[in-house]
Amino acid sequence: MSSPSIDIKSHLVALLDAALSSVAPGVGAEIQLERPRDPAHGDFSSNLALQIAKGLKENPRKIAERLVHELPRSPWVLKAEAAGAGFINFTLTAVAKTAVIHAVLARGEQFGRGAKKPGRLQVEFVSANPTGPLHVGHGRGAAYGASLANLLSFAGFEVCREFYVNDAGRQMDILAVSTWLRYLEIFGETVPFPPNAYQGDYVRTMARQIKEAHGDRYVHPAAAVLACVPPLEADAEAHLDGLIAVAKDLLGEDWNYIHQHALAEQLADCRADLEEYGVHYDCWFSEKSLYDTGMVAQAIDELEKRGHIYLQDGAKWFRSSHFGDEKDRVVQRENGQYTYFASDIAYHRNKFARGFTRIIDVWGADHHGYIARVKGALQALGLDAAALEVALVQFVSLYRGHEKVSMSTRAGSYITLRELREEVGNDACRFFYLLSKQDKPLDFDLELAKSQSNDNPVYYVQYAHARISSVLRQWGGDPATLAGVDLAPLGGERELALAAKLSTFPELIETAAADRAPHALAFWLRELAAEFHGWYNAERLLVDDEAQRLARLALAVAVRQVIANGLRILGVAAPEAM
Repeated sequence: MSSPSIDIKSHLVALLDAALSSVAPGVGAEIQLERPRDPAHGDFSSNLALQIAKGLKENPRKIAERLVHELPRSPWVLKAEAAGAGFINFTLTAVAKTAVIHAVLARGEQFGRGAKKPGRLQVEFVSANPTGPLHVGHGRGAAYGASLANLLSFAGFEVCREFYVNDAGRQMDILAVSTWLRYLEIFGETVPFPPNAYQGDYVRTMARQIKEAHGDRYVHPAAAVLACVPPLEADAEAHLDGLIAVAKDLLGEDWNYIHQHALAEQLADCRADLEEYGVHYDCWFSEKSLYDTGMVAQAIDELEKRGHIYLQDGAKWFRSSHFGDEKDRVVQRENGQYTYFASDIAYHRNKFARGFTRIIDVWGADHHGYIARVKGALQALGLDAAALEVALVQFVSLYRGHEKVSMSTRAGSYITLRELREEVGNDACRFFYLLSKQDKPLDFDLELAKSQSNDNPVYYVQYAHARISSVLRQWGGDPATLAGVDLAPLGGERELALAAKLSTFPELIETAAADRAPHALAFWLRELAAEFHGWYNAERLLVDDEAQRLARLALAVAVRQVIANGLRILGVAAPEAM
């Protein structure tokens, strides 16, 4: 019998619907099918009898038995039986189970892709201050955000990937003044370097670049710099702010050059790092543009018109406590400067203005308290706050022996994402970051990530792909010719289990996308690889019998294709050899 070209799940729903019409005419129900966790319970299970039992005032187990009796005969159903408290379990024929192989071979890279869905989604992720190299914590946010965007796109959504560039505000001023102080050191004008400035070697590198390009143009005596600065011992933050103010005053228009050079260098490094990591963006959105175009002022004015702003001590406050926040928040200080929160309000208002129907922000776990105030601001502006989702990414503990490495970007003593990638490789980085749900802390085992063993999850999955490629090279034929082979010889328990696993891939994509859970795909791929390796170790693929050989090769090629499709979503390579 040839493989069915029908949707098995829809076919079973039709069978149940026909049985329902016979058992309980006029009774309607949304027929649901699930895949039992225990294979002994069949391939699909329905709780239809339990759904309608209350309305019929009958025992659900008895209803299930009657429904089974009234099910139309089907060439794809081996058996249907009532079970438990009133479930109906279906066991499919071998032909129905192996049908997925032809579907995979026919659709190739498109197998599992969902139908086009309405609306436009935006996924904003990483959005790190461009004040230094990305660290391993950013790497987890990048892996999660990029994989989530890929997953949503594969599920049928229109997705925009965005990086919010924090190119305005105090942190960039701190980076600029840190660079300038290192520049002064080169010329012997040494100002004691603040411990709360940016300490990394990259700051000295930028200082040397400025010296090589412009010589001593930006040199001012250290005494003039320190003359009007509050003492470091009294208040470190006030001292740093004083250095920024003095630098702006002494440099005048030249301050903009120092600031822009530091920004351009660090942003370029960030872009390059992410590109090398396989993380790509559709939009890099500038925070500064919100100020330059007046969008920050417009957003605060709109809140004021709606009665959600009040004045206190010369500052403007947003009544965020009226929208679930623990207290009200300043949006404009008494000196007229807007706060970070004000620009975030304008930024999220702009997301809606650009027509996104669902907004997914990927933030670090330390931003948990920020969710209520941003959602509150959207609600106060008359926007749909429920359209904003925030996925929190927990911290990463990197293990080399038993020592944890500091992540302080100011101190400069941290392991960068680039260093991690160079040590364990992009693929291990991407996959290992997805080995737990993003809102759970992650222990990253460097030695395991580098090992070439079955204990290494990414190696285990990639090895399955490479193993199949090796078999195909030994075979020497064209995989394209396998698309129409007879699959009847596939009747072994492992073969049917492997085919059944493949058939769950489209459902896995839909569920993982809905749950915003790319880690579920990583786990599923590991399970698929385990099913394949178990079959490969138990059976020969290149057997003498041609019909059996071709059928097994078709199954293997289908497995290889689905592994490749899944790894592509996760941003991991599918190697032909290892």
